[in-house]
Amino acid sequence: MGKTRTLTGVLLAVTTLTVAGCSGGGGAAGGTAAAPADPGAVSGEIKVLTHRTDLVQNGTMKRYAEEFNKTHPKVKVSFEGITDYEGEVKIRMNTKAYGDVLMIPAVVAKNDYPKFFAPLGSKEELSRLYRFSDKTEVAGKVYGIAQFGTANGFVHNKALWRRAGVTQWPRTPAEFTAALEKVRDKTGAVPYYTNFKDGWPLVQWTSNVGSVTCDAKATDKLSGPVSPWKEGGELRTVDTLLHDIVKRGLSEKDPTTTNWETSKGLLAKGDVGAMMLGSWAITQMQGAAKDAGGSPDDIGFLPFPAQKDGKFCATLVSDYQQAVSIHSGNKPAARAWIDWFTGKSGYSDKEGAVPTLKAAPMPATLKDFVDNDVTFVERSEAQTGPVNAIDNAAELGLNKPDYRQKLIDIARGAQKGSLQDYFADLDKRWDEAAKTAGS
Repeated sequence: MGKTRTLTGVLLAVTTLTVAGCSGGGGAAGGTAAAPADPGAVSGEIKVLTHRTDLVQNGTMKRYAEEFNKTHPKVKVSFEGITDYEGEVKIRMNTKAYGDVLMIPAVVAKNDYPKFFAPLGSKEELSRLYRFSDKTEVAGKVYGIAQFGTANGFVHNKALWRRAGVTQWPRTPAEFTAALEKVRDKTGAVPYYTNFKDGWPLVQWTSNVGSVTCDAKATDKLSGPVSPWKEGGELRTVDTLLHDIVKRGLSEKDPTTTNWETSKGLLAKGDVGAMMLGSWAITQMQGAAKDAGGSPDDIGFLPFPAQKDGKFCATLVSDYQQAVSIHSGNKPAARAWIDWFTGKSGYSDKEGAVPTLKAAPMPATLKDFVDNDVTFVERSEAQTGPVNAIDNAAELGLNKPDYRQKLIDIARGAQKGSLQDYFADLDKRWDEAAKTAGS
């Protein structure tokens, strides 16, 4: 998981973690994890749980710890890379032994954060410094600080698109499908790759909510019987584009045989034109292009094909949030690590990601967006809890691939039904669920 994908853009999961034999954070295990007044004086041993197994195995995390120790010499940091991070950490959190610093698993319901994590400060305080602080805010306190963020869009092979005669960013869904048709007709490449089989890349489409209307609160506005797939709704616009791409034969012939690892090489070599992904994927595709004997400069990033007042918008969403276990015996050291890793390590820049620090510049991977005045819209997470409750009750899964896999199957004729009927069913299920959950 760690070397190929991130959690970015996925709505907080809607399943509540059942805790057996856990104190729920009471008693001596409680307390805050405020930023230490004198980082150099902080001492203790901490364990950091991470999904980035690749960085643990190749020694990168150890090198980060060595840099950290130059300013925090009394803190000893160890790392545990976990391949099935979500599954294993979920089990561990039924105990008190789940490290000192960890990435908040998606399975933990937002309102339960105070049971498992130490508060890091007030929303008012941390929101001045960091992006995405509202994602982990409960009752005015923040329980996690993002590793980094990502912009949403289409990673594409610019060299291939130029060969097809497409040099301008598509401004509408119709222009986007027209561009894909040129890629197909003039190059013979597969214009778009769904990654249907792996599934998780289909969730990235949800992160475009907010990009279509340039509305930071677009996801919050789903918290009610609002028929999200009605005419004019952002999810209708987003999912119609995916449907039309498949319907018009602009994606791979058999989506059940797709492979994420293979897809990186296909796009890098120009055998595939584009994929919907977060900007975190740009550096991976550039690396694949270099490995294939091509140029990293061939890899580009496109905003969702919609404009408001003549400008494109791109949502900014949080990746995994770093938290301090409420059971940690070394909370000051754990907090010192999070502050340093977020603000001083250079991690987000190396990953080509959006920095959590508001004062930091956008990464080079988003230079085209910056140069072309794409508006970055930081997605509000204020109503994540109610939205997830509705999504769970409706059994749709905005943060799961299933409903878009069905959308693709309808588009390619593998399942019966029409797009309009499917949208009507989704709206009905959403609105009915909203009457009893999350509203």
